[in-house]
Amino acid sequence: MKVLLINGSPHEHGCTYTALMEVAATLHKYQIETELLHLGKKPIAGCIACGKCAVSGRCVFDDLVNQVLDRLDEFDALVVGSPVYYAGPSGQLTAFLDRLFYSGGGRMAGKLGACVVSCRRGGATAAFDRLNKYFTISNMPVVSSQYWNQVHGSTPEDVQKDREGLQTMRTLGENMAWLLRCIAAGREQGIQLPEYEGKVWTNFIQN
Repeated sequence: MKVLLINGSPHEHGCTYTALMEVAATLHKYQIETELLHLGKKPIAGCIACGKCAVSGRCVFDDLVNQVLDRLDEFDALVVGSPVYYAGPSGQLTAFLDRLFYSGGGRMAGKLGACVVSCRRGGATAAFDRLNKYFTISNMPVVSSQYWNQVHGSTPEDVQKDREGLQTMRTLGENMAWLLRCIAAGREQGIQLPEYEGKVWTNFIQN
């Protein structure tokens, strides 16, 4: 079992990283492998709605999005982490996720999803809600915790003092580990993913 942790902060070892590492440490207790992807500080292109990914399964912008798409089958779960900017996730991260889920959303079904957010004071729940929508539109079970997955502080040292926030991260790790093991046990008993109907597309313009 393997979990991809995505750090959407420009700071490689900042507050978001600190939260993600608390989740990872708990997963490691159960011999669940993790891999950390840091998006870095370079600009990430947003989706241009060209539709080419519907044919190729890959994005026309050949960057980290395609690198993850190429390896998507390796991962059983995703944990997405972001700082809070104006009550939302970082622009880099949403550009990355828009393209990742638009080009590879059909392959996300059955993987577990969770997000964590880091803020100094406010806006965390709005950012948390925004990120969870990627999972809930993609047939991904969303892993919960004892509180909304947020840590508070301006520095990693501040986050280390947020005892409730760090406990929330550990509980998230416990719940994810439990669900991953339940899914693995189910597969051993022959329980497969649901069979979905063909998608129905509608709009709200009535003739």
